[in-house]
Amino acid sequence: MSKNSRSEAYAAAGVNIEAGYEGVKLMKKHVQRTIIPGVVSDLGGFGGSFAPDLTGMTEPVLVSGTDGVGTKQRIAQIMNRHDTVGIDCVAMCVNDIICIGAKPLFFLDYIAIGKNDPEKVATLVSGVAEGCVQSGCALIGGETAEHPGTMAEDDYDLAGFTVGIVDKSKVIDNSTMKAGDVVIALPSTGIHSNGYSLVRKVFDIENCDLNRYYDELGTTLGDALLEPTRIYVKPVLAAIEGADIHGISHITGGGFYENVPRSIPDGMGAKINKDAVKTPAIFKLLQETGNISERDMFNTYNMGVGMVVIASAKTADRAIEILKNEGCDAYVIGEIAESEDKIEII
Repeated sequence: MSKNSRSEAYAAAGVNIEAGYEGVKLMKKHVQRTIIPGVVSDLGGFGGSFAPDLTGMTEPVLVSGTDGVGTKQRIAQIMNRHDTVGIDCVAMCVNDIICIGAKPLFFLDYIAIGKNDPEKVATLVSGVAEGCVQSGCALIGGETAEHPGTMAEDDYDLAGFTVGIVDKSKVIDNSTMKAGDVVIALPSTGIHSNGYSLVRKVFDIENCDLNRYYDELGTTLGDALLEPTRIYVKPVLAAIEGADIHGISHITGGGFYENVPRSIPDGMGAKINKDAVKTPAIFKLLQETGNISERDMFNTYNMGVGMVVIASAKTADRAIEILKNEGCDAYVIGEIAESEDKIEII
């Protein structure tokens, strides 16, 4: 960036070019944490470059995913805590692409902000970098856009996308799924990053005390709601490598009823034992406070299950063992059966 790059006219319109440069400077130390073999570009260019290692692959397939944090970031803004939502942003993307067996290679972020605060932007990026480290992928670029007059000064929106790779012969596509396969739950860290419009309404977020401590939560309401989305990349890829995995579902917006069926072929269905689902206290508090039906809870939230892995009956125990060895306390919540309904929660 040139020392001569400044525009008084642009600054008068509300855009601070120099603040953008300062933000890039501050975020570089966070980006450095994510560098992995394959990165061939440095932050600040017009495009991020990556050279994937295709050793052992016969027909490599690139897989992409994109998402944002959604209205959860409003809670971060109220609490002036911006170091975790970047993890959410990465998680929502990488957790999607591992559902077909893809290993994330790199990530790019996009931050739209009312007024460019270099420290705040760098803190947001620190969370993105942490998510990339947890995923084993590189943060190779991004964009920060100042939007005066269209966003409040303290407002921002964080989004991003990832690109991963999988050999075509190893794509998880439910073609081998059959009756008797085992439905395995991977615990969530809480609400993750979906359904926060309802969360904000139920708790009246703009007016409630987010620092109020709840005994049943073991923490404050704000801390429970900001708990970042769990990233399942490493445990799931390990399970794919060591067990016979027939389907994977990332439980996001739409809960069980929308997401589990996405990995189920026609003519089969997942029979879920709701009593087996280990539901954290935050969901019970949300349901009781908002007087929300059980059906709506399972159709909106993950209910403590951030991801579902479907394994063959013969390798289900092995899959659970691998997942536990990777720090994911997986457990059985159901099975696959011949059915016209792709999901039943009973």
